[in-house]
Amino acid sequence: MLNVYLLRHGQTAWNADNNRYCGRTDIPLTAKGIQQAEAVREQLKGIEFDGVYSSPLERAFMTANIASGAYVKKDERLIEADFGGWEHKTKEEFIAEAPEHWHRWMEDPYAHRAGGSGESGREIVERVDAFFTDVHRKHPAGNILVAAHNGVNRLFLAYKLGMPLRNYRMLVQENASVTMFTLDAGGGFTLQHLNAKF
Repeated sequence: MLNVYLLRHGQTAWNADNNRYCGRTDIPLTAKGIQQAEAVREQLKGIEFDGVYSSPLERAFMTANIASGAYVKKDERLIEADFGGWEHKTKEEFIAEAPEHWHRWMEDPYAHRAGGSGESGREIVERVDAFFTDVHRKHPAGNILVAAHNGVNRLFLAYKLGMPLRNYRMLVQENASVTMFTLDAGGGFTLQHLNAKF
């Protein structure tokens, strides 16, 4: 059984600015984000990790590095969603500009592209699922820490739980919060903790 500790990165300036969509924009943690990552390190200090993985974006890599104190392997498949025309904007701003893109995405993100020109939900969940399939082969048992992003984490969790992807926003993952799930020998997925304190 593999225990996966799925970590959302700490706060960025754009998270603090009415949750402005960062997407692929590579921005660092705020001072608060660094403190949040340090708090995760304390929270997880009793757990020995067999591997630590991260999105290549600085905010996730820094969070993983601070939280684990270990070598962090970057993997492109963990990068945040490409939000297309929504990047750099708040939800209120981009809905006002092109409401049809938001309505289509909320109807069926699996089939539609974020921001009209970004990734589809199908593309996102397939690349993240491929990452976890590969990492499970490498670590059939033990504990791993994976640092990624709000969009990809929630879409992946919804997908693995068998939810329609349009419901992904019903799952909340706060900055620097840890969600833990297990992968068994047959590839079965079980959500153990959401936004947990260990």
